[in-house]
Amino acid sequence: MMDIHTLTNKVRLKSFELGFDQCGFAKAGPLDPEAFRLEQWLNQNLHGTMGWMENYFDKRIDPTKLVPGAKSVVSVLASYRFKENEMHDKQTDDPKIAKYARGRDYHKVFKNRLKKLFFYTKELTGDIKGRFFVDSAPVMDKAWAQRAGLGWIGKNSNLLNQTHGSFFLIGEMIIDIPFVYDAPQTDHCGSCTKCIDACPTDAIHEPYRIDSNRCISYLTIELKENMPEEFEDKLSDWAFGCDICQDVCPWNRKAKYGHIDDLKPRERVLNPPKKWTTLEEDEFEDIFEGSAVRRAGYKQFTENAKRVELTSIG
Repeated sequence: MMDIHTLTNKVRLKSFELGFDQCGFAKAGPLDPEAFRLEQWLNQNLHGTMGWMENYFDKRIDPTKLVPGAKSVVSVLASYRFKENEMHDKQTDDPKIAKYARGRDYHKVFKNRLKKLFFYTKELTGDIKGRFFVDSAPVMDKAWAQRAGLGWIGKNSNLLNQTHGSFFLIGEMIIDIPFVYDAPQTDHCGSCTKCIDACPTDAIHEPYRIDSNRCISYLTIELKENMPEEFEDKLSDWAFGCDICQDVCPWNRKAKYGHIDDLKPRERVLNPPKKWTTLEEDEFEDIFEGSAVRRAGYKQFTENAKRVELTSIG
């Protein structure tokens, strides 16, 4: 087997070849501080109706229970910051879709690339055991990316990176071989509170902690019950997801643009044939084929769009 330094460099270089912007390595083991904070957050019901976040708690906080024998968590990220999105947001008055969901579903984009990275690693090392994930299992991806030196958790609870801001997506491999591990980044938010000040629903009720019950992304995607009246006029143009706390973040002003074509916004999403509020279900399915927007579904998406329009008229 090749030496650990060569292996680490080869896997990192392969990740760049596959289109990822950064790749970091962390030693697998229990996430003790994160486990305590997660337990507190769940006990305070700040996860809203997302009951699945309570499931498999032991595996969520310890990847060696998810992948027996795991020694490493290899995290990758890829940017979805594109000029087309920024120009569109300046010009449109239509209900908005979060930027990550304007291209192809990132689960599919990442999964194919991670699969190739996994089998490349297997070729280099022989028979390895492990799995790769893109929001597909109880993995605390932001915590592992932070431990792998890919950024720090910002006050809006997103992972922030000095080069790529926060408009990026994360995936990981959990495998049973060691690497040269990266050092975690320090916090670079400083005294800035722009994300907290900009949130129209006060979802960031204290730095580094989100109340999902008040978050526009949660309200427009995850909440399947009737939206509480107090939020119906506070969606601030968002019909699916929300980018407000990221749009105001100073680190995103200087972030590098992405380069994976599949993550770029689709023309039919930026310039749909008709208003979102007037879409028929078959038109919705056609426009958002292979898109994360389908997670909300036709009824929820068009109802959110109508709320936004009513608020802007009012």
